[in-house]
Amino acid sequence: MATHIDAGRQVDERLWLWRAVLVLVRPREVLEGLRDDSDPAARARSEAVLALALLSGIGGVLWTPIAGTIMNDVTLDGLDVAIWAFLGGSLYGAAVYFVGGLVLYGLTRAVGRITYRQARHLLAFASAPIALSLLVWPVRLAAYGEDVFRGGGADHGAGNTAFVLLEVAFVAWSVALLVVGLRALVRR
Repeated sequence: MATHIDAGRQVDERLWLWRAVLVLVRPREVLEGLRDDSDPAARARSEAVLALALLSGIGGVLWTPIAGTIMNDVTLDGLDVAIWAFLGGSLYGAAVYFVGGLVLYGLTRAVGRITYRQARHLLAFASAPIALSLLVWPVRLAAYGEDVFRGGGADHGAGNTAFVLLEVAFVAWSVALLVVGLRALVRR
């Protein structure tokens, strides 16, 4: 009996991991699934939420001004940057998940239909485009190398502007997903 329950839970978890990707192309369908705020449903989403929060945190810190100067210290190398991005991004993602979720919950309190957990999960799923923006980094590193993480250097001009505009597009996409998700949660 316990094996049957565990197998069902694994299927639900895999489904939500798939939905973490699917939210990019069919957001309304995925975000409407957040209406179920029961403990089993929230547990099934937990791995997808964690992955999205951490990956979007890493994606977020890589675009900060600190990242653009981290290798000015000549004792740091690419491995140090990777460790900084992982640890700093994970902390940043967790902070945005909890504090941002609290702010979102507070702002939607007038509607009264969204729980704190739903606000956090919505924020995580809405951040999927920022997590997806990590796929831009190999191209950016191929174009500019370590200059991306140093002040000055070759990572200025029209090429860098294109990368910045692309990141702004990812953020705008996330905001749009947040709006779609709020509509889906409010319309019950």
